[in-house]
Amino acid sequence: MKLAFSWLTVLPLRVDDVDNRAAGRAITATPVVGVVIGAFVVGVLQLLAISNISALVAGFLVVGVVALFTRGMHLDGLADVADGLGCYGPPERALKVMKDGGAGPFGVVSLIVVLGAQAAALPHAHWGVVLLAFATSRAAFGICCMRGVPAARPEGLGALVAGTQHPGIVIGTWVVLAGAAVPLGWRAVVAVVVAFGLVWGLVQHTGKRFGGITGDVLGAAAEIALLAVLVIA
Repeated sequence: MKLAFSWLTVLPLRVDDVDNRAAGRAITATPVVGVVIGAFVVGVLQLLAISNISALVAGFLVVGVVALFTRGMHLDGLADVADGLGCYGPPERALKVMKDGGAGPFGVVSLIVVLGAQAAALPHAHWGVVLLAFATSRAAFGICCMRGVPAARPEGLGALVAGTQHPGIVIGTWVVLAGAAVPLGWRAVVAVVVAFGLVWGLVQHTGKRFGGITGDVLGAAAEIALLAVLVIA
């Protein structure tokens, strides 16, 4: 759990000697981190509501706060994956584009669309939906790291966590999320199902395009799942 929080937040936590086993446990724990982040977001939204500023401005401010709280890692992953999928050439070229520090046109457009839609949806979401959305977004990591999904590179975060998640645990986590969505209405249940399908499709497509997952794929999966639940539910 400590490793999961050190990876996914700016909390001053440090974990030494991280191996595949510890990394796998951390990935399993990430939905809990998502719930904590979601609770933080609910609190910020309540404070902004008291200040009586417009909903859209509040949404963009919250998106910015979340980016700061998570070091913007998932946004960087989203932009890199969009640029990698948008380029021509073999997997080696796509991975090179993703490793480049700059953001290309596909990455920029992806950030504008995803962050804009999140900002517009957040202020109108029920607090339970916000918690569900962030828990689901972090549960997306489990799909990316299921056994049988290879790493695209021999080094990096993708290589550390690839194949560490048992399919039964991943499916069980998503069943729990779907069950938690029931009190929030049928749209919330549909949102969880759609988020699962989108992340699964992303993992399959990036596996063909890049040869496996990278840390960037995990970030893109999280942002796509978050967007799906917020918009649908």
